[in-house]
Amino acid sequence: MIFTHSTNEDDEPLKDQNSATPPKIDYFMDDEDTMEDTTRPQEGLSVYIGKDSQAIIEDYGKPERIEPSAYGYDWWIYRGFNGTYMQVGVTKKKVVTIYAIGNQLNVAPFTIGQPVEDIFRSTILETEITASTEDGTYRFELSEEDLYIRPLVPLGEIFAQLSIDKYTGTLSSIRFLDKKTLITQKPYELVYNGRLLEPKELQRDDWRAIEEGSKQQVFDITNIIRERFDLNPLKWDEEVSAVAYDHSKNMAKLGYFSHDSPENGSLAERLDSQGIEYDAAAENIAKDYIDGPAIVEGWLNSDTHRKTLLDDKYTNLGVGVYQKYYTQTFIEVE
Repeated sequence: MIFTHSTNEDDEPLKDQNSATPPKIDYFMDDEDTMEDTTRPQEGLSVYIGKDSQAIIEDYGKPERIEPSAYGYDWWIYRGFNGTYMQVGVTKKKVVTIYAIGNQLNVAPFTIGQPVEDIFRSTILETEITASTEDGTYRFELSEEDLYIRPLVPLGEIFAQLSIDKYTGTLSSIRFLDKKTLITQKPYELVYNGRLLEPKELQRDDWRAIEEGSKQQVFDITNIIRERFDLNPLKWDEEVSAVAYDHSKNMAKLGYFSHDSPENGSLAERLDSQGIEYDAAAENIAKDYIDGPAIVEGWLNSDTHRKTLLDDKYTNLGVGVYQKYYTQTFIEVE
């Protein structure tokens, strides 16, 4: 049996670095709205942001699934048409965000698979972007890595967050958001004055429903990406998912972040303890990412995590999510 997992120095467990509470400031030295020179597209998925959700149903039909998020909106899941996939965030019958992956979707003014050189040539990318609402003024500060891997582009009164595959140099996926959703999620370093927008506090029952949706989203998006590289789709494995969930929960409860559990041991020991038979196994873990789509794109841009994600020998996948701890367990079964 072959066993691989992320414990070497070149592959630290993946953690979102922008999860700290942002500082509040009394004023901005430069309060210029950087969105003035941008315009909102007249076509594509971005036009639905702010619209009644009925507009999505009229054009795309009813969603295959509806799953809650941690940010007050429900994810409407659309998949299965020409290998494409999108999640539409809906709250109070209003579309507030859309995540899209797959080259058959219209994500104007961009295209999935677009070379990064074309994006940089046609789009002004800023390291500081300011948004104002009735609640305050918010300035997002992008690092150099953010600028080249997940830049934020104002489009009139909404935003596009681009996910760049740094290994192929192409646009992997895109997320459109309204102002309040972006500010609430805080995906970049943020300084603000006014009132900090926070998602509501979630109870355990809320988290259970979110976790069930998130694990399915991670599974779906993983297979969409594998299809992009002409790899075999992975089969859902319920037994392996239970092992992955236990590891995510164990990390959260005991306050560690590692492939080796102080209680349950290594991945091999955890699989063996449940009597799971396999020829090879590997594991990706992460924490503090805003949701399933964000973490899969994070793994895709991390060298050893990517190798596991795109390894053609694996046949089955289990995913376990506990709050914002994520475990993705791959096995090979003949």
